[in-house]
Amino acid sequence: MKLICNGSDLADAVGKVYKAVSARTTNPVLEGIKIKAENGTLKLTATDLELAIEKIIVADVKIEGETVVPGRFFAEFVKKLTQEQIELSLNDSNRLKIKYTDSEGELQCLSADDYPVIKELSDAQKFVIVKNELKDLVNKVAFSVATDDARPMLKGVLLEIDEVTLTAVALDGYRMAKCVKPIEKTSAMMHALVPARCLTEIARLIDDSTDPVEVCIQKNYLSVDLEHTRITTRLLDLDFINYKQIIPAYFETIATLPKDQFEAALERAILLSRSDKSNLVRFDLRENVMQLSSNSEIGNITEKIFIKLDGKDLSIAFNARYFTEVLRYIDSESIMIKFTDSVSPCIIVPTGALEDFMYLILPVRMQN
Repeated sequence: MKLICNGSDLADAVGKVYKAVSARTTNPVLEGIKIKAENGTLKLTATDLELAIEKIIVADVKIEGETVVPGRFFAEFVKKLTQEQIELSLNDSNRLKIKYTDSEGELQCLSADDYPVIKELSDAQKFVIVKNELKDLVNKVAFSVATDDARPMLKGVLLEIDEVTLTAVALDGYRMAKCVKPIEKTSAMMHALVPARCLTEIARLIDDSTDPVEVCIQKNYLSVDLEHTRITTRLLDLDFINYKQIIPAYFETIATLPKDQFEAALERAILLSRSDKSNLVRFDLRENVMQLSSNSEIGNITEKIFIKLDGKDLSIAFNARYFTEVLRYIDSESIMIKFTDSVSPCIIVPTGALEDFMYLILPVRMQN
């Protein structure tokens, strides 16, 4: 193998695919990045067997070939060569020479024959959605997944596709996020449970444009093709929780309030409650006023916000971190919080717009 490529293009490509290199593995080849030179291109591939990222760049290929370079070192090395033209050449001992200006380095590589084959979704069902809509949908729900392994299905985001919409749902047992976006077309109604980290990487690689993107789903795989970058992920073959049963059927108390004022008050109230890791803040709703209060050994904080209150007065407590995390994804000036009682989950939605985003939080039982 022998080729010449632009250093900036190579560094960008390696930076993208390196996100899929396995961090913890007993298989050395999964710590590498496969590079393949053919037909005037250099194709880079990385996978941890759950997520695979492939990137193609233009190259002046003198001799075709392929190998697996040490992922971490190669990524760090080419990151410092963005201003150079780089020549890569592989000898019979599977050592890769990297030449740039008047300098060079050499890496011992692994055989490409041992690298996993990336699944090609040739007979997949497909749907098309605008790029920035897909990116926004992922950002609004993926942070709500579980981070531990106790219930593996909760580490995934459920995607449900019907004739006109894509619905994404994520929950961790304490909170749930649900977002609905329009799609341009679909080949079938379908659903998929996608590992959240893989969906997040897809969102990071998508640009914030109004161009359409095609998402393919076939059996246990999902893939997205972004021109010269392709991301493929295994799906979780698990049954997701029936999330519709969690959503309250009716509400006794509805508060409408300014988002920014509420967010600032919560951030101050949480300063004290943060010391015991529960982030416990009490909400008292009375006569068009919401009072937020938190206590610790250091002292106490009380914040008051004027609200529009419909329904009954209420006292309820929450882990306030769940509120502060969702508020950063709400763009409207005001929000609506719907309560049933002091022991049932509340629902948060943006006001003044279509309710395409809904967030649910379980309360914390208050001690008498």
